[in-house]
Amino acid sequence: MGKFNLKPSTISSKVVMAIAGLFLMTFLIVHLGINMLMLLGDEGNAFGKAVSFMTYNPGIKIFEYVLFGGFIIHMIIGALIEVKNYFARPVKYAVSNNSNTSFFSKYMIHTGILIFIFLILHFTHFFFVKLKLVELPACAAHEHDFFTITKYLFKSPYYAGIYIICFIFLGLHLNHAFQSAFQTLGLNHPKYTPAIKVISSIYAIGITLGFSMITLYFYFFYTL
Repeated sequence: MGKFNLKPSTISSKVVMAIAGLFLMTFLIVHLGINMLMLLGDEGNAFGKAVSFMTYNPGIKIFEYVLFGGFIIHMIIGALIEVKNYFARPVKYAVSNNSNTSFFSKYMIHTGILIFIFLILHFTHFFFVKLKLVELPACAAHEHDFFTITKYLFKSPYYAGIYIICFIFLGLHLNHAFQSAFQTLGLNHPKYTPAIKVISSIYAIGITLGFSMITLYFYFFYTL
């Protein structure tokens, strides 16, 4: 009876995590699109207008709470499933079977932890500044002056390097997460799975290169 109750709980948890993950991946496309406005060469004018719209639009404010809910749900359920799987196999097998488990699947929790640490760093630099939870950087004119904060932040080789490394790990995480989400939702099929894998790779590479491009632009080409 106990096993019967555990299995549906695990499956439903994975479904919720998959839906939350797909929601977050959709948000990343929007987030990247807005951030790419910084590359227009207009001193952040178009980007500033987009930030202003998102800051004062009531619908966007509600979306922020939904977004944070998605982050929290995805991370908590992912951690709980990993802990449950660990205690279900407290002793490692003498011979490891790698045939049914991909490399990135085995290390999803590790890339997830790295992304969580990166999010704390990223929120400290930007979102927590907006909320006035951390001190406003001396370079910024106000809490929503993200363009100025970005150009000064990425002029540092230390921060530029950290961000690019984190974007690479994010891409690796997303590549597997995209495929895993469709599989969890029962949308995998021999006819469509190859296409899903291709789209997953394109998406992960696009997100990684997009955000990295912004970092490299400010580090190499932008003059303070």
